[in-house]
Amino acid sequence: MAFQFLSNVNKLRVESAAEENVEMHHVEGAFVETTLLKAKSPPQDTLLRLEKEQTLSELSQQSSMHVFNLGLATLECCLLMNGLVHEPNEEALLNAMNEELPKIQEQVYYGQISSNTDVLDKFLSESGVQRYNPKIISDGKLKPKFVSLSSLILEKESIFSELNYLHSPETMDDLKPVTHLLVVDVTSKKGIKLLREGLRYLLGGSKIARIGVVFNSNGEANLPSLFFTKFFEVTVSSYSHKKGVLNFLSRLCAFYEQEYILVSGVTENYQPLIDKIFELAAENMLPSKGYESARTGFCAEEIRSRLNKVTQFLFRHIGLDHGTNAVITNGKVIRLFDGSTFLSHDLQLLESLEFKQRIRHIAEIIEDIKWEDIDPDILTSKFISDIVMAITSSIATRERSSESARFDILNAEYSAVILQNEFSTIHIDAVIDPLSPSGQKLSALLRVLSKFIQPSMRLVLNPVSSLADLPLKNYYRYVLPTPDDFSSTDHTVHGPRAFFANMPLSKTLTMNLDVPESWLVEPVVTIHDLDNILLENLADTITLQAVFELEALVLTGHCSEKDHEPPRGLQLILGTKNSPHLVDTLVMANLGYWQMKVSPGVWYLQLAPGRSSELYLMKEDGEGGQETTLLKRLIISDMRGKLVHMEVIKKKGMEREKLLIPSDDDSNFSRKKGNQNSWNSNILKWASEFIGGKDHSRKGETSSTEPGKGGRRGKTINIFSVASGHLYERFLKIMILSVLKNTRRPVKFWFIKNYLSPQFKDVIPHMAREYGFEYELVTYKWPSWLHKQKEKQRIIWAYKILFLDVIFPLALEKVIFVDADQIVRADMGELYDMHLRGLPLAYTPFCDNNKEMDGYRFWKQGFWKDHLRGKPYHISALYVVDLVKFRETAAGDQLRVVYETLSKDPNSLSNLDQDLPNYAQHMVPIFSLPQEWLWCESWCGNATKSRAKTIDLCNNPMTKEPKLLVTVKLMRAFFRLLYHFLLHTELCFLVGS
Repeated sequence: MAFQFLSNVNKLRVESAAEENVEMHHVEGAFVETTLLKAKSPPQDTLLRLEKEQTLSELSQQSSMHVFNLGLATLECCLLMNGLVHEPNEEALLNAMNEELPKIQEQVYYGQISSNTDVLDKFLSESGVQRYNPKIISDGKLKPKFVSLSSLILEKESIFSELNYLHSPETMDDLKPVTHLLVVDVTSKKGIKLLREGLRYLLGGSKIARIGVVFNSNGEANLPSLFFTKFFEVTVSSYSHKKGVLNFLSRLCAFYEQEYILVSGVTENYQPLIDKIFELAAENMLPSKGYESARTGFCAEEIRSRLNKVTQFLFRHIGLDHGTNAVITNGKVIRLFDGSTFLSHDLQLLESLEFKQRIRHIAEIIEDIKWEDIDPDILTSKFISDIVMAITSSIATRERSSESARFDILNAEYSAVILQNEFSTIHIDAVIDPLSPSGQKLSALLRVLSKFIQPSMRLVLNPVSSLADLPLKNYYRYVLPTPDDFSSTDHTVHGPRAFFANMPLSKTLTMNLDVPESWLVEPVVTIHDLDNILLENLADTITLQAVFELEALVLTGHCSEKDHEPPRGLQLILGTKNSPHLVDTLVMANLGYWQMKVSPGVWYLQLAPGRSSELYLMKEDGEGGQETTLLKRLIISDMRGKLVHMEVIKKKGMEREKLLIPSDDDSNFSRKKGNQNSWNSNILKWASEFIGGKDHSRKGETSSTEPGKGGRRGKTINIFSVASGHLYERFLKIMILSVLKNTRRPVKFWFIKNYLSPQFKDVIPHMAREYGFEYELVTYKWPSWLHKQKEKQRIIWAYKILFLDVIFPLALEKVIFVDADQIVRADMGELYDMHLRGLPLAYTPFCDNNKEMDGYRFWKQGFWKDHLRGKPYHISALYVVDLVKFRETAAGDQLRVVYETLSKDPNSLSNLDQDLPNYAQHMVPIFSLPQEWLWCESWCGNATKSRAKTIDLCNNPMTKEPKLLVTVKLMRAFFRLLYHFLLHTELCFLVGS
């Protein structure tokens, strides 16, 4: 009934269109609705009695206080699963269950959990903490910030070298491995609150921690603030060993807060503060001599100058602006924003976690050090505590995986290779399956480490017990820069390289690079077909060389919206200050993922003009801040790329607006021919100038009637294709010329750059000039979270369908895919202008008038017949993509979800680029093109060949005839004409170069 009551409360809130908060009448109405059927007396009378009972009010206050003590009050609503805090939504609940169940199952399997075990008590006793604070307990969204304090402590000009510390009573001479540095602005309520909580924390007693206070106030602070700062520092430096010092400072802070911070208006009268200092000093038995000396020697300008110096130091070395309040614990920086709280309980939590996770072991090692040739008078507890703080902060700045394993329990008497080096300070244990792809990579890496750092090493072999087939299908070399790459006689740089010897001569090989996820690499020098390497055909040398180049880095990110699913379809643009739109993309539904191609430098990310920027704002980086920004600065300073976590929020008044509005659903955003009021017309108009090939500034969408090169006029036809290997690149050139021969409109070709050979990329600019067309090379890095294909052909198939919404610029509205091995016999403008009836995709169904092939039509029987339910099965050699509709309906996200579900089964998606859209057409509908738009000999009868507008060289499962022979047979005269054109173009290029 309790859950029903809560459900009714939410239902009434939604029905009344309340913005966020639940109102009293929602609660009363839900109570009446829930209890009406089972109540013995009228629910309204029960409500009146409950309102008058004092016990319920007390219970409510106790509950609220308990939530506050747990640190959950600021979350308003959250989900607790076995003591872990999660977002209060269905997705978070499912993810939490999926994370917890394997842990419980494992402990049940090993007998650590039985039927009598209280699972919650067990987990809390093992790793529970007394309080939750997201600034301390990282949830993975915000990466903790660490700074190294080692150099700051050793510098003579450093503020930390002269810093004095406060300790809990009677612990001053003890080693303090945990050091809290409180960065405090005493002119703010937040700062003085943090200072008071720090003193309360020490008064509560801490045997392993100390506190240092660094004042980060503005130099323009008033006189009472300057006096407070001066006398606080005098107290810490002179009387920190006194028993009553903490009580003195605590009461002084309370007086200062009450008289100078909480009062309205600013006063320069500091005499009451002076009187209170001497009064409290006498009560706590602190000598007044030091305070008398400080009062007589007080100089406001001197203190202001020192505060300015501290402020500059904090900004330069730690990145804290003046007036910022923060806690720095052994190098971990926690900034406190307005609206956030940090109590003495949080300092206790911080002490507990930091000591347990990263300080304890280092402190134990330092305590055991035998200090030789060092003056014993120097080896004070403060000195050792400073050493612990310096080392722990420095180590924390190094990125390191939290995973660990106990290799010492492995029995490796008969299955290990041991390489001893008694002089090495590094030992490596590795468990390897020698016939696995990962073992192949790891062994190459271990070989490099063995050569350069000469560690002691134990390699434990862990092969599978039986093999049905040899799992390794490739040869692997690990490439690492070495001193040998640089010439000793001149400035020549040979570059890192891999060398393969004794390779099989008669096997067809393919060359690929296995590079970091953030790299886009392409071949730039090679005369051979890297997809079809047959060494016995390479004449007497039997040698092949290829040079690869790092073309660009990949900037990836995840976009989130609090309490909502990722904002799929949100459009982003990236550029510089002078050119704000150089690259663009949109956010996927899966993990809010997005990516763009960049190079090292300073970039600015912002929401694209149009519906994205009309509805959303980006949130500033930081912990808990609510500030918004129009653009985000990103610095790419190394070769590792960058992963960006960004959060967006809806603008006020736009909370109920949808980002994606299909044109059929909203007449205000309908996309009619010639209508400029479409939902993304602003981005199309504003970004269209950025579409163009490398070193091109030509527009991708053009409706100009001005004649182009070769007399072409009209709206540009955009055609997309992909090819890999010299044979298919030759087919691709034939396809290009067949398209151009049959239309007088401008044509722009889009090619996936990933798999094109250097020769093709050298020739295509000359072809474009010779035959009067535009082109652009596009690329997209396969996302790491999406199941990846292993065979190169299947990867190419996947690129034809999986990334259509993100691989092209956002300004491109429509594109036609044409297979490389296809010959066009009609004006593609007719297909480009065809009305697709509001559907995102248009394919040609397989024709069925060649009766000899009936036995091979798999879609008319078994699984496919049942799944299609009367819908046609389409061929993927030619299709049209309405990119605007495709993005509006999130078709790309839906196709990727279906792919992720099916692709892990090796028996699914045998023809990936074709099976996927056909399988998903119940979710992503397909417009069926007229049959004459695609003809192939295998499936279509000769009676319809004369009407064919394109001819595809599809494989014949009966004859398995090579495609080049099929081309010559079907289109002999046309093929010869195009072939001679191509030879002429390529020969002219070679002679010219």
